[in-house]
Amino acid sequence: MGSESSAIRIERNGAVGVIVLDRPERFNSLDVRAAQDLRRAGLALARDEKIRCIVLRGRPEVFCSGVDLKYVREGGCDQDLNYLVPNSPTSPTLPDSEASGARGSGAIFKQILEYVNATLSEIRRAPKPVVAAVEGMAAAGGLGLALCCDLVFASERASFEWAYGKTGLSGAESATFLLPKLIGLRGALDLALLSPRLDAHEAQRRGLVSCVASEDEFDGELQGLAERLAAGPTAALAHQKRLLNRASGMEGLDAHLDAEVEALVASADSEEFALGLERFFAGRGSSKSG
Repeated sequence: MGSESSAIRIERNGAVGVIVLDRPERFNSLDVRAAQDLRRAGLALARDEKIRCIVLRGRPEVFCSGVDLKYVREGGCDQDLNYLVPNSPTSPTLPDSEASGARGSGAIFKQILEYVNATLSEIRRAPKPVVAAVEGMAAAGGLGLALCCDLVFASERASFEWAYGKTGLSGAESATFLLPKLIGLRGALDLALLSPRLDAHEAQRRGLVSCVASEDEFDGELQGLAERLAAGPTAALAHQKRLLNRASGMEGLDAHLDAEVEALVASADSEEFALGLERFFAGRGSSKSG
């Protein structure tokens, strides 16, 4: 069964609900519309009592590459953005050229992250297990999205990378909150400052991934894991998740997400980001995303 958006699909397999990020033309990156549909899908499955386990997955080539940098570079889309700030200088009465010029990169990031961060909060509050199924690349916001799930199930072809620094961004989508909790401050600084690209086994060794499967066995083992969780004692699992969230300080997530957005908006509006964005596209071609 499909969702409302071709970029974000919902599939229901018995008691397992699957959210599929399917935006191959943009490397599974998120613009405002895709982020909004992701939020809607997450909310629908989190509150569906017939769904006892949620799987979030991308495409075999890429799980998620974060915010769509091409969308940001081009000034966003007035139809997507203006209704969120009806009294802003970028109202529909302005010509498109003026509207795009009046709206900075930080404002576009902020409006996308409003939906992404709401999805992250929903994942942590959901009274059921949420599994990130990562077959390809999880970078920048895609890394944060995966880490926010309860379990990360990775294919041997998966890779994980901080990547924010490549364009001069500070980090967001829960990554600066979760990394120190998962791998300690020293490990988090290593990933953030040096941005190594980790393969699935190295990510598992560092504590970012729950388990790794071969490419051939990935789908079958993922299905088995999801069905096992869905068949478990859902109420007890929900209590366990809530208590472990509390013990690890996850109650501070929402406030930290706000702080992340504030810092990222400042970095996105800087000359450093503008130069980094141009270098990014010059090095990878104008079809790439972030």
